[in-house]
Amino acid sequence: MPSHEFHRRVKQTTTSFPIHNTELLKQQVLSWVSRFNICCFLDNHQYSSAYQSVECLAGAGAAELFSAETDVLPQLGRFLDTQSGWLFGHLNYDLKNEIEQLRSDHPDPVGFPTAFFFRPQVVLQLAEGVLTIQSELESPDTIFRQITAEPLPSRPEAHPLQIRSRLSKNDYISAVQEILRHIARGDCYELNFCQEFYSEHAVIDPLQVYSQLTAISPNPFSCFYKLDHRYLLCASPERYLQKKGNRILSQPIKGTFKRDPDPAVDAALKQQLQHSQKDRSENVMVVDLVRNDLSRICKEGSVQVSELFGIYSFPQVHQMISTITGELKEDTGLMQILQASFPMGSMTGAPKKSVMQLIERYERTKRGIYSGAVGYISPDKDFDFNVVIRSILYNAKDQYLGYQVGGAITAQSDPEKEYEECLLKAAAINKVIGFHP
Repeated sequence: MPSHEFHRRVKQTTTSFPIHNTELLKQQVLSWVSRFNICCFLDNHQYSSAYQSVECLAGAGAAELFSAETDVLPQLGRFLDTQSGWLFGHLNYDLKNEIEQLRSDHPDPVGFPTAFFFRPQVVLQLAEGVLTIQSELESPDTIFRQITAEPLPSRPEAHPLQIRSRLSKNDYISAVQEILRHIARGDCYELNFCQEFYSEHAVIDPLQVYSQLTAISPNPFSCFYKLDHRYLLCASPERYLQKKGNRILSQPIKGTFKRDPDPAVDAALKQQLQHSQKDRSENVMVVDLVRNDLSRICKEGSVQVSELFGIYSFPQVHQMISTITGELKEDTGLMQILQASFPMGSMTGAPKKSVMQLIERYERTKRGIYSGAVGYISPDKDFDFNVVIRSILYNAKDQYLGYQVGGAITAQSDPEKEYEECLLKAAAINKVIGFHP
């Protein structure tokens, strides 16, 4: 399979194939789609959920694409009006500048476009032991033979990278202390403050690194996303928004405790998170923000908190997750939904516009695709987008690798513990790249 996109258009065909080894097949699908210049591989890692029906969804090759840096929403709306098939893509956090009339002058060394979507030449769906291949390239049978002949990604020894931080520990703690003063003055209630770790002259194999990352930390909104020489290697546990019919759903995460190999200690930590007043305070503030966002686009009285303070366990951490649902008003499309709810409250804080201005003051780089969203839009205009966290961003052309971590700062925050939480959230990434802070 060549590593470039095909432009020969053939009639679209769809065929389904029974699968006996789901994990093996997923690795082969990932290896196959990664050969294209543009691809998106979304993996649920077999987390069971009432809101998740597909184990793996991937798009490879760009039959049509949309990319924009400014005036994004009107252009994206016009593009979506012309499309009737599957779309995969992303929205950068910095789309906020258009939605809220803000600006950012920080550098963005990775350089994903503000928004990008593509209609794939091949769509692959894996669900309940069946792989469905929809193709306008070669026949699905030919593609299935190619996929099942793919060798698995090798797992070579990691070569540690030279990692630096945009903020020293002392600088981070000083910034958190300043943010606490803003909270004490009433400028904001909660602010999600992030810091970047990075490596220059970094040479990695993105496919191998992604495979290692998700082997250590398999999370339900994981994603291998490639736009030419730019890569997102994402092990996210968080959903931004899902739309099914006229129902909209958001699942913000706020509240993080470490895991422990001792089952009794681990169970005690889970209980501590369940009853932590600080984490409940963080979570309920974001829930209120999301309810307010969704109420702008949903029918009156339909926005409900389906689950408050749910505790979910992932390989590295326990997380507190709440679920908010609503029924969309008639004729409400993606543009109106983004205008009302983006960026997601879990990555900003409250009040949203004020904290985004403060975030710009205290952070050192643009977030770019980090704390943005990656996902798909189906042919019937349903969609599902993650929150881009627990992720490595890589620009292979410029040999720049970066990853950001952060947490919610509230009046109850301890700067030293907030710094430790950042390192906890980066633990899987640090292990993969051989960094020991």
